[in-house]
Amino acid sequence: MDQSFNWHKEAEMQWNDRAEMWSSKSREMWDEGSRCTIIPFLKKHIETGAIADLGCGDGYGAYRLFQEGFKVTGLDLSSDMVDRATSRINEEGISFVQGDLTALPFEEGTFDAAMAINSLEWTEVPYKGLEEMKRILKPGGRLCIGLLGPTAMPRINSYRRLYGEKVICNTMMPWELKKMAEETGWTYVNGQGVYKRGVMETHLSSLDEELQQALTFMWIFIFEKNK
Repeated sequence: MDQSFNWHKEAEMQWNDRAEMWSSKSREMWDEGSRCTIIPFLKKHIETGAIADLGCGDGYGAYRLFQEGFKVTGLDLSSDMVDRATSRINEEGISFVQGDLTALPFEEGTFDAAMAINSLEWTEVPYKGLEEMKRILKPGGRLCIGLLGPTAMPRINSYRRLYGEKVICNTMMPWELKKMAEETGWTYVNGQGVYKRGVMETHLSSLDEELQQALTFMWIFIFEKNK
């Protein structure tokens, strides 16, 4: 690989460029769109406490967690995203910091829980991100992680790798992430799918979990750090 190519510096620059576009639609995604079921699902499995929102974007998802009673620290690789989050949200009990998911600027065992929605895919070595998330959680801490599913159009961000081009998106299948997590000190607690229009509950009820995942726009996991 060309040693001049730095995955995470490139990712930071590209997400700085996308910050305005993302900010324009983030509220709709969390309130009514593809992310609207995440926090209700998270609350079923994670009690309020100190939580890290890793890949927080412009901070609206972190704000929704704050509204539910969590003490929230949001982190994003993009300095533009963090600036937008900081200027948009000024509440005691919520803060934002720039940082890398594979080298988190937090002490071991800082948080009761973490949330990472569509952010692990943007790391060069997702395993390192999982290890860092495990490190910053207390024993028994839980992680809610959202991963783009096989039917998600944003997976096009990694498509050009098939031509040998350098990309900054490391798409993976939901069952690949689950297997990696279980091999590296996490216990799978539960999962839930987000589907495109046209996929009905009647289509899913007779399918096992892997087949349900195969139809997803996004699969949401709850993992628990092994004690």
